[in-house]
Amino acid sequence: MKGHNLWSYAPYKPLLYDDADIYICRVVPYEDKIHFEWLKKDENTYSIFYRERNKGEFIHFADVESNECDILNLKKDTDYEFYVTSGGKKSRTRLARCNKSVGVVVNYLHPEDEAYGFSGHYLCSPSLLYHPDGYLLASMDVFAFEHPQNLTLIFRSFDMGKTWHYVSELMPCFWGKMFLHKGEIYMIGCSTEYGDLLISKSTDGAKTFGAPVVLLRGTNGKDGKCGCHTNPQDVVYFNGRIYRSFEWGNWACNEFHHAAMVMSCDENDDLLVPENWTFSYPKTFNPKDAPEISDMKAYTMTIEGTLCISPDNKLLNVMRFEKKGHALVYEVDTQNLDAPLKYSYCMPFNANNSKFTIKYDKISKKYYTIANYIFDYEKVRARNYQVLMKSDDLKNWEIAKELIDYRDDDHEKIGFQYVSFEFLGDDIIYLSRTAINNANSFHNTNYSTFHKIENFRKY
Repeated sequence: MKGHNLWSYAPYKPLLYDDADIYICRVVPYEDKIHFEWLKKDENTYSIFYRERNKGEFIHFADVESNECDILNLKKDTDYEFYVTSGGKKSRTRLARCNKSVGVVVNYLHPEDEAYGFSGHYLCSPSLLYHPDGYLLASMDVFAFEHPQNLTLIFRSFDMGKTWHYVSELMPCFWGKMFLHKGEIYMIGCSTEYGDLLISKSTDGAKTFGAPVVLLRGTNGKDGKCGCHTNPQDVVYFNGRIYRSFEWGNWACNEFHHAAMVMSCDENDDLLVPENWTFSYPKTFNPKDAPEISDMKAYTMTIEGTLCISPDNKLLNVMRFEKKGHALVYEVDTQNLDAPLKYSYCMPFNANNSKFTIKYDKISKKYYTIANYIFDYEKVRARNYQVLMKSDDLKNWEIAKELIDYRDDDHEKIGFQYVSFEFLGDDIIYLSRTAINNANSFHNTNYSTFHKIENFRKY
């Protein structure tokens, strides 16, 4: 057994973990079939076996020479077990439930599938990246409460999102976001929930990432101690520096809860040198700073901020906020990079109960976001109504287009959330953390799905 000097694996196998010889790396259920793929080794022929979950003997479906297969003629609303064998080797037995989804499925994980039990059971933290060489990358981590939450999976599409295939995985990596800087792919994330803040880069299309660099030490996040909190938010370039938002704290930490921070680096410096980065002092919400919302208690939730350049050329951090139908806006002190963020204003924003990203479109001169619109304040947690919203001024927002509407369905079991999106010509492409088809809950999602909004500026 040799040591490992990279951040990436294909696949990652924990020491002494009960894994298998053949690795099923991608699963996509449909209404009447299950598509799945595995990493091909030296064997020429693979045998596919399946059955309805816990019913009878496994059925030999087919022998194939490729590294993917569709098990056909299956029943809707039904769980299946399946595995692959070849030359005396066998994969783990995987699970999938047949039913329709939305968009194009990048990856699926049945909530009771133990394939990634060492990290979690649900797919989270979607990150989408368009590479100028003409391909797309999508990443997601695997989480569950009271689990390590430290594995990230990466997939690639060479046909603009029509089909996807496995690339690699990162360990440890949680809440990760890929971005391009000077033509190279970077990933920034945490080692685990409230863990260390990490960064690395890939020069081969995300097949491999060098050993990650620790930018800021955190904790393990399991005992209420403060640590690094982030989510897949974009980096923003402003006056020769690269900026990114994150938070310091913990849900159980009364001192900070989640205190807003911004990190920055000169855009010409090496991003992999920790000393090149500057971190602002953590800023907790104080109602004394904001007389118009002085009814909010101190340490009210400020989390998952998205950085924007305002119409009057200020760098703002727009944060998910506990006041219903509002977002909190802080200003970044770009002259004193160590200084805490400064309260700017409270923005009416009827989609604040989940993570959102705001981007500025230079052509239309509008700000856009894809978010979960609050359609019923008795169901403020609902994430089953996804819309495209736009603004001229980062103060007033309107719905540009309804995207996914499941308001008539159970909002406790269905959700489309935490979108990562890109402008691509006249279109918007996006990756969604999706719960549908008997997910554990709207929050504990079983899909990562890809979507496109064509000619978005016409709305």
